[in-house]
Amino acid sequence: MKDGPDISRLAALIGDPARGNMLSALMTGKALTATELASEAGGTPQTASSHLKKLETGGLIAHRAQGRHRYFTLASDDVARTLEALMGLAAGQGETRSRTGPRDPALREARVCYNHLAGARGVQMFRSMRARGFFVITPDTLDLSQAGLDFVGELRLDLNMLPKSRAPMCRECLDWSMRQSHLAGRLGRAMLRHFENRAWMHRVPDSRALVLSPEGRRRFEALFGRDVPQGAT
Repeated sequence: MKDGPDISRLAALIGDPARGNMLSALMTGKALTATELASEAGGTPQTASSHLKKLETGGLIAHRAQGRHRYFTLASDDVARTLEALMGLAAGQGETRSRTGPRDPALREARVCYNHLAGARGVQMFRSMRARGFFVITPDTLDLSQAGLDFVGELRLDLNMLPKSRAPMCRECLDWSMRQSHLAGRLGRAMLRHFENRAWMHRVPDSRALVLSPEGRRRFEALFGRDVPQGAT
């Protein structure tokens, strides 16, 4: 018997097309019902129930009951990060879905990566923050510098009020379409929520795409444009 983690079991779970569609749907960060996920999988409710049981047993999804319904989510940030990496690998090898359309450019500009901002706008934000010295970067960690803490304070984000989580405050996540990093972790989640609460961005129904409002586009460029001075809001 070979030693080490067994990747074949998880690969088989993710590799089934119906289960892959379910997992991709959950990358929006929303909790979905079995009926909604059956629609994504393109099968019957009975078949979907079997797929969901396998995914939950494999530790890829979790559920919570509310009333008569069960809502499913990805089990953890680690699962979301793995799926995003696989999407990048598939895109790099030309393994894209046959369904194309006007949403594709929108997904590349701005989209939800489980619970944080991804796409060109997510990469722009991370690159701007890094260039302005908002992070202390080591081979193993990504933390906010004092300048970064000041910037977050100017956005009126209280880090002490963020939901408790085992996730790190800041984490790099490789963007599958841009092949560069965007910001994940508790701060990445809080910043996306900040943009949505101010109606700078809104989600496209039944998609991971985010659309910037005219005001949101202006404010985003003011905050994360290439030549942004310190303290710009």
